[in-house]
Amino acid sequence: MSRSTVRDAPEGASPSPGGPVRRQRGASGRPKAESSSAAPVTLTGRGGIVVMFGTGLVCALLSRWLGVPLLAGGGFAVGCVLAAFATRPADLLTLAVSPPLVFFAATFAAVFATTLGDGSLARGLTVGVLTALAATAPWLFFGTLLVLVICLFRGLPENVRELRDKLAGVRLFEKEENENPVRWDESPSRRERRLHHGEVD
Repeated sequence: MSRSTVRDAPEGASPSPGGPVRRQRGASGRPKAESSSAAPVTLTGRGGIVVMFGTGLVCALLSRWLGVPLLAGGGFAVGCVLAAFATRPADLLTLAVSPPLVFFAATFAAVFATTLGDGSLARGLTVGVLTALAATAPWLFFGTLLVLVICLFRGLPENVRELRDKLAGVRLFEKEENENPVRWDESPSRRERRLHHGEVD
């Protein structure tokens, strides 16, 4: 081993005999920390539903105050896209079936907030909700379609298969329990005794 090899070796590195110096990086954890910090934010299924509801509610309130029905439907569609991209793949099935209910809840909350204190609450709610749903129904279907398409590309079929396998396993387990019940009165020892006494007789 030559002296130049030992001199060129950085601190904390041990020169290997008969070969070049292998550098040992003490800061090997830095790339992992950077990659973990740069990871995209993922939401649970409930988090995605909250995003859809919050966006739909804010836009529905703005549309009623400003008199622009298009704002409620467009905001709900934007919330659907954000939730579909931000939700983790394991909860896509929960998110895919929730847009109609979330849309109705956001519309009802917006109508309730803007109708409160204006005469008959029941009449105002009924008329306001029906009018809002009629004006923004196409956006509901559009937002639901966007969620389904995005979730299909992000792994929704796998979630459906897992759910189907779980249901099939539960049904099979219940079927096996029903077909082979435990009979305490017909124990093997009693059967052997009966056969033994029958042969002696």
